[in-house]
Amino acid sequence: MGSTSDKISGKANEIAGKTRQAVGKAANDRDMQAKGAVQEAKGKGQVATGKAKDKLKGAIDRM
Repeated sequence: MGSTSDKISGKANEIAGKTRQAVGKAANDRDMQAKGAVQEAKGKGQVATGKAKDKLKGAIDRM
């Protein structure tokens, strides 16, 4: 998976996770809120992976 696709998938998971948390909060569904938090964290990890790949590629390109 490329850095751009990591970042796009990550942002999508972050947004979906935040939405899931909000719906869970509105419905007083703690399980849904927890799953949303996990999904948001997964998204943040994917974005970080994409950024790390970009930095690595930049370092290799400068060699």
